Amino acid sequence: MTVTQTHATPRREPAVPNWVRPLVIPTPFSVGPVNVYLIEDEPLVLLDTGPNYSVALSSLETALAEHHRQLEEIGLVLLTHQHYDHLGLAATVKARSGAEVAALEPLVAFARDCPASIAAEHEYQARVMEIHGVPEETMRALRQISAAFARFGASVEISRPLRDGDVIELGRRRLRVEHRPGHSPTDTLFVEDEERVAFVGDHLIRHISSNPTIQRPPGGAADPYGRPPALVSYLESMERTFALELDLLLPGHGAPIADHRRLITERTRLHRRRMDRIHRELAAEPRTAHSIACALWDGVALTQALLTLSEVLGHLDLLIAEGRAREVELPTGLGYVAV
Repeated sequence: MTVTQTHATPRREPAVPNWVRPLVIPTPFSVGPVNVYLIEDEPLVLLDTGPNYSVALSSLETALAEHHRQLEEIGLVLLTHQHYDHLGLAATVKARSGAEVAALEPLVAFARDCPASIAAEHEYQARVMEIHGVPEETMRALRQISAAFARFGASVEISRPLRDGDVIELGRRRLRVEHRPGHSPTDTLFVEDEERVAFVGDHLIRHISSNPTIQRPPGGAADPYGRPPALVSYLESMERTFALELDLLLPGHGAPIADHRRLITERTRLHRRRMDRIHRELAAEPRTAHSIACALWDGVALTQALLTLSEVLGHLDLLIAEGRAREVELPTGLGYVAV
């Protein structure tokens, strides 16, 4: 018998435009390196910066030098959202280059006093976790981890607040601002319509699903019982992105995305399947969000407790919106029951 070996054709990566220089910067986080983008135009643009971390700064300087550029040449910094790995070095870049820093308007107050904003964020998340049944010892450990991570963010004055629909005029191209809340309240796309390219931060990542994390509403009420439904917002944001005519998405982590509509369809189906699984968990008995997270991710690492709770709460919000679940009070915290 003859066995014929077949080899799958390697996936052909989409071509990045010659005016974009992807710079891969290390982070100390489990997500791995972050993609920072140098946009060759007038002014010279740096889109996201990497975390406030000496290894990241050294790597950024080396990556710029490989393209015959220096940090001091940057004229404009664009920020896609509020997470440390994306804005941590913005203050350093601004101090050394005198660059203008532009970001979505709700990010201005957050970035102006990053330590206070991060502390408020962590306290808000702790209150939400307490309500939903996360044990006190777990929250104490998470507070310690969060405090250790806070140093990777740094305050920066955003001199150019942006709004959804604004256009950034560069020397040779225009970048349109698209607000996409979900993964964070300040997620922002920068869209170059002529070549159908979008810089999408963590809004879409090819190899992992972006987690709509519990986060304090920027500039709004911080009632943990009235938290914004992050996953509901995220699915609405993906619908808006689905409608865009794009050939290439450049994400904050991992490889470029060539078929955003197929990816969005896959992610939407994934969330639908997970929502149905959580509904089955509730059909057996009323549960807290934390107990559901433990059932779905048995033995999950302590550092992932916030992410798994965020995931479950997002799908519970969807079930409530569809009339398939409702809240109930349980001895161990706020619970949910199938309808």
